[in-house]
This record gives sequence, C-alpha cells and structure tokens, in this order.
Amino acid sequence: METSEQLKEIVRQKYSEIALQEKDDNQASCCGSGCCSIETTNIMTDDYSTLEGYNPDADLGLGCGLPTQFAKIKKGDVVIDLGSGAGNDAFIARAETGETGKVIGIDFTPAMLDKARANADKLGFNNVEFRQGDIEKMPVTANTADVIVSNCVLNLVPDKHGVFQEIYRVLKPGGHFSISDIVLVGTLPHKIQQAAEMYAGCVSGAIQKETYLELIDVSGFKNQTIQKEKNIHIPDDILSQYLSAEEIAAFRQSGTGIVSVTVYAEKPSAEACCAPGCCS
Repeated sequence: METSEQLKEIVRQKYSEIALQEKDDNQASCCGSGCCSIETTNIMTDDYSTLEGYNPDADLGLGCGLPTQFAKIKKGDVVIDLGSGAGNDAFIARAETGETGKVIGIDFTPAMLDKARANADKLGFNNVEFRQGDIEKMPVTANTADVIVSNCVLNLVPDKHGVFQEIYRVLKPGGHFSISDIVLVGTLPHKIQQAAEMYAGCVSGAIQKETYLELIDVSGFKNQTIQKEKNIHIPDDILSQYLSAEEIAAFRQSGTGIVSVTVYAEKPSAEACCAPGCCS
C-alpha cells in the first residue's frame, strides 16, 4: 500500500502531464485521468464559460463543480484557491474581488504553476499570484483570507483533516469557504480504490460523504451548507479497465454512489469564539 508521500507523488506526476497536454485530452477523461470514454467527454466537470473572468487558456477541464459561483466573494476580498492548477478558479475569483482585492493560488505541481503564471502575465493581473506549496501546510500566514475556494482537489490529499485545519488557520475570523469535491456514498470496489489512474482522476482518493462533512465540523467550522450536489456516472468502458463485467454489474446494483458536492462553511467570528468573559 502506498504511503502518503507516494500518493502525492503519483498525483504530482499525473498533473504535471496534464499541464502539458491539450484541454480536449483532459476533458475526455475523468478529471484528467486519461481514462478515455466513448460514452461521454465530460464526466465530472461543469461549464465555466458563462462566468465573468473566464479564460479558456486556464480551463483544463479538471474540476467537479463551480465553487467560485457559490463562494459569496465581495469586492476587496482576499481569496485563496487551493490546488489552483492553470488558474481557472483564481481568475473567476479575481473578477469577483476586483482590482482592490487579491487572489492567491496554491499548487504543488511546478508545471501547473508555470502555466498559471503565464496566464496571469498575459492577462496583466497584478493582484493574482501563484505560490508553490502543499495545501496541508499552506505557505500563507494565519488569518489571511476572507474566502477560500477549491475545485476537486481535497479528494486527492491523503490528510483531509489536516487540510481543513489549515483552512481554518488561514481564514480570517468570520471568513468562509466554498469547496467542490468528490465524495462517496457506500464503498467503492477495492480495484478502483487501488488504481493510481483513478486516484489521480478524483475517484478512489475520495472518502465517504458523511465522514467528509464530519471533518468540517470537528475542525471548528459553523453554518455548514451543501450548496450543490450531483451524482457522477462513470461509464462502463472506463470501469472495464479495472473490473470484470460481473464486477461492474455488481457495482451498479450495490447502491454505491460517486457524488460531486459543493460545501460551504464559516470560521466563527472573533465575537462568536471569544465572547467577553470566556477568554483566558
């Protein structure tokens, strides 16, 4: 069984490849895993093209939701995008926060950072920056962000609890996040969980929906809300790379679900977490 560092390296290598290939190749896969299907060309992703700030050069077709659409970003906000890729969500967020705000993208894949920085230079944005780092240990000081967004990234991280603790640390009191991610209802077949290609493709790194939401609660967040939810169908011709026909039939009948969720939650304000008389 792979260690956390080995799993991270699998993801890093896969997304380095994705950064260098064409968008059409990414969209013909499940979150860029390369598991091409004749049944569909867009298994996970949503359409960004109608949103203000959209830049096609930054859209690699790797997301599983539209977190920036639900993130309640205001003019002047400081926004952090976790797993920023080529900059798609960061540039959408920049349209919301305006010239008076700031957007920080964090990614641990150098090829993705190169692509994002080149896109920002072409757009002439001086209030969007991209930092190399691990989202389990963000290169950001505490109480920095008004809003944090992320699109189909936490499912790839072994220590999801650690990421939510980091999100809590980096958000300002009263700040909030909107995160799109892949979660499970029921247990995926072992062969899918162990397939590195499917792991980089957002599925086998996912955890149970109930567990995911509990991690948010135990990290101290309040007012948790599911802003959007959709079931994900993985075509048979993709599953056949990992399962026999009989195993696919059993999987279809098992009630196991692969779900994209967009989750919102808030870090309590200073008043709420430290009212007069309750602080040492």
